[in-house]
Amino acid sequence: MLDESLLSTRTSRMGSSAIREILKVLARPGIVSLAGGMPAPEAFPMDHVEGLFGKVISKYGSDALQYGTTEGFTPLKAALAKYLNGRGIQTKAEQINITTGSQGVLDALGKIFVSPGDAIAVEAPTYLGALQAFNPYEPEYVEMETDEQGLIPESMEEVVRKHHPKLVYLVPTFQNPTGRTIPLERRRQIAEIAARHNVLVVEDDPYGQLRYRGDHVAPIQSFAPEQVIYCGSFSKVFAPGLRVGYYVAPDFVREWLIRAKQGVDLHTSSLSQALAAEFLAEGLMEQHLPKIIKLYKPKQEAMLQALRDFFPDSFRWTEPEGGMFIWAEGPKGLDTVELYHRAVEKKVAFVPGRYFYTREGAGAETMRLNFTMADEETLRAAVQRLSEAIKET
Repeated sequence: MLDESLLSTRTSRMGSSAIREILKVLARPGIVSLAGGMPAPEAFPMDHVEGLFGKVISKYGSDALQYGTTEGFTPLKAALAKYLNGRGIQTKAEQINITTGSQGVLDALGKIFVSPGDAIAVEAPTYLGALQAFNPYEPEYVEMETDEQGLIPESMEEVVRKHHPKLVYLVPTFQNPTGRTIPLERRRQIAEIAARHNVLVVEDDPYGQLRYRGDHVAPIQSFAPEQVIYCGSFSKVFAPGLRVGYYVAPDFVREWLIRAKQGVDLHTSSLSQALAAEFLAEGLMEQHLPKIIKLYKPKQEAMLQALRDFFPDSFRWTEPEGGMFIWAEGPKGLDTVELYHRAVEKKVAFVPGRYFYTREGAGAETMRLNFTMADEETLRAAVQRLSEAIKET
């Protein structure tokens, strides 16, 4: 009989997603989710989708259904080059490659750069999905210190000097899970450190377009294009089900990422890429993005106000200028895993913060709260119920 003795040693690092397990509770009647990171269905451009399908078939015909190049659909790469240049990333179409969601490039980076025991430097806390992508390649994680403005450059320099990481992984804008944004001067310092130590920085930017207040901050890639791979996605601004991501990378890195992708899926869906190409080329992104912001901004404000009104004084939380998450931190000694179970009894779910750390026991008193999937009234009621669970705990 087949059993787990057949499995490779790397599977020992391939645990199931803690968040995915938590989200199973949402099947219970009446549960309000502050846990997931999904875009609201109302944020999808449904009024454009049917027309986009027709335009794609009319314009590209069978090419939209055929095999394509690993690098990506040429019209999409051209449209992305124009779009990214407008966001401060000086690039050409041939420097952009398309992936199956941004998760695809994270896995490929682990595959081509990380041998067992190699160091990867991450923020503390960091994006859980990146850890899942890297884990099978058996790295050793080194945490870099953060504060209310995100990564502390001096901590990055110390980690790079001591541990010589293969990758420095960052979510600099509206970070998952904290919502924090690294300010411009720190970005310049990070780029300078990366260039001086010749280290590769992975700048993951799925939320940067979801800005509700404040000014756009130039990406780290714009200060050190030869040291940074910039990753983006259509999941939060178009449709996650299309699974279209992209990256801009130095030539050497890009060539190896192409080889890694060829062995996995040959190329990302041609139809999905064609839809994304027309969405950009027709100017629909610029039309639709304000609608997403108009939808999410009052939700975020409702959650922040509810936190002020109901949470105990012993808590503090981030107040991001955009994105999808708020990070709350309670007093030392609080166990938010225990709190989670009590909150579920009150029909509210969130994600305990410990899952976003690589050190055992870190972040026990923290939690990630998402506001995109419920209306303002429901968010306020959910935060009030969560605060009751906190007081009982």
